[in-house]
Amino acid sequence: MRTRTLVPALLAATCAVGGLTLASAGGAQAATVVDVATAAQLKAALAAAAPGDTIRLADGTYTGNFKATTPATPAARITLTGSGRAVLTAGGGYGLHLNGASYWTVHGITVTGGQKGIMADAADGVVIDSVTVHDLDMEGVHFRKSSRNGVIRNSRIHDTGHDGRGMGEGVYVGTAGDLTDRSDGVQILNNIIGPGVGGENVDIKEGTTGAKIIGNTFDGDGLTGANYDDSWVDVKGNGVLVEDNKGVRTTDNGYETHTQQSGWGCGTVFRNNASDLTGATGPTRLAVKVTNQTTDCRTTVYGSNTVTGGKGLTNIAVTP
Repeated sequence: MRTRTLVPALLAATCAVGGLTLASAGGAQAATVVDVATAAQLKAALAAAAPGDTIRLADGTYTGNFKATTPATPAARITLTGSGRAVLTAGGGYGLHLNGASYWTVHGITVTGGQKGIMADAADGVVIDSVTVHDLDMEGVHFRKSSRNGVIRNSRIHDTGHDGRGMGEGVYVGTAGDLTDRSDGVQILNNIIGPGVGGENVDIKEGTTGAKIIGNTFDGDGLTGANYDDSWVDVKGNGVLVEDNKGVRTTDNGYETHTQQSGWGCGTVFRNNASDLTGATGPTRLAVKVTNQTTDCRTTVYGSNTVTGGKGLTNIAVTP
């Protein structure tokens, strides 16, 4: 069912002979609300979406791989929304692929069963809000190919990395070894990530700058040790803020920084994070382990961070 809804801010009412006429200012098109209930309808709606549109999913299972390629605008976002009982189920590949689909909002739905959950490629300003992503072969949510200023918030990610190769990060930003992937300014806010995440809960790759990891709850039950995943968060990008997070159950450390490429893994700030390292068995067992602290590559760990269990807060000087 397709209904058309005029956007009030773009309307002008004019009196004319014979009655009142409504006209959209500047000739702007009316937004469209599209209600879908089948996988075929969803694919058609994604293909036909235009800036300002809303695609509304009925509760039910949508089997397949779903892709959006049309960019919206900051002033006229495209929204894909449904309840947690609207479930995108993929047998492989990507559950939902936002490929060049800038300024989309994905709200409320569940994505499960594929290789990867929600992928943003070359898509700026994507907002993923209040979704559930689970039971995947690899990572849950990935911002890639210079997808700038994305947001993942108020969401639940668990049971990823089922293929056992240690590639099941909850949220993954950037591309390993590729400094041309400038997926900058990604915000990871107020999510619950884990358990069963077969990689770091959050992995921020070299080449990316300005990520914010704030207000999340991490559970490291599921860390495999493959690809050096032994912490909730691994920061290899620059200028990252890690603040007001809580973490439990890790194999070694809570948070780590690394310099995988010269000039990267620098400028991270850790503030007011609570780390419970009870049960960790690794060799270091620090809330924050910094692997490169030099004059040109600084990490700041504030005294507002706390740690339970393990061997201590950090291996660098603490800032009051």
